[in-house]
Amino acid sequence: MTHHRTTLPAEEDGGIRLSKRVAELKACSRREAEQYIEGGWVRVAGRVVEEPQFRVRGEDIAIDPTASLMAPPAVTILLHKPPGHDAGTGEPVDIKGLGKGIRPALDLVVASSRSGEDRSGIPLLKKHLMRQQLCTPLESRASGLVVYTQDWRIGRKLTEDMGVIEQEFTVEVQGDVSNEALQRLNQPPRSDGRPLPPVKVSIGSTGDGVTRLRVAVKGIHPGLVAHLCDQAGLQIVGMKRIRIGRLPLSTLQPGQWRLLMPYERF
Repeated sequence: MTHHRTTLPAEEDGGIRLSKRVAELKACSRREAEQYIEGGWVRVAGRVVEEPQFRVRGEDIAIDPTASLMAPPAVTILLHKPPGHDAGTGEPVDIKGLGKGIRPALDLVVASSRSGEDRSGIPLLKKHLMRQQLCTPLESRASGLVVYTQDWRIGRKLTEDMGVIEQEFTVEVQGDVSNEALQRLNQPPRSDGRPLPPVKVSIGSTGDGVTRLRVAVKGIHPGLVAHLCDQAGLQIVGMKRIRIGRLPLSTLQPGQWRLLMPYERF
């Protein structure tokens, strides 16, 4: 990496725009300099700076020798959304200990919350958080896997083909679940006379006054699981989406994220 020290005349003690300095150092146009900066190729005093308008004075400026004018690659983000964050349903929430405020789940995607399991090798840039499409809405009260993408192919896959892509949830309900309630959960659901997607429900485990159900359903239907449990007289304690198609939540902890690898498929 090539390092340069910025020296400025006294009348410019307010500094100059980073894009202007990079254009001088690279002997390129101002627009090309902005592309280098926005692509994460420029460091000021050892720190990546992505804002072309950032003002520099005497700091050390380093430009990666492999810097490219190619746009940063479109990325797909896999996030373990904790309860109390909005993921596309826009519903109000008032969860004990969280208050009534609700933040977009995408706000959780910062460098410090990146999972150690991320093997993409792609540094997180501000551009990666722009024009992200949320393809897998999830209730605010629920936790689990949500997907954001900038890749139109993945966006189309998760939109047009979602009706045949299975999701899996673990749902904790209070008390025991009778055979009658389990049968009711597995009956073809309807709402206002309209048929809803079939749901496969089984008992995973019981203990501590809670029954853990495993629920599989095709398509995205926020509120469906809660509706079915309510119809069966069951009170939900917690709900987590643990799989979308072939992609599991795996070891992602609440609030953690990673990038989808090129070989992974839903």
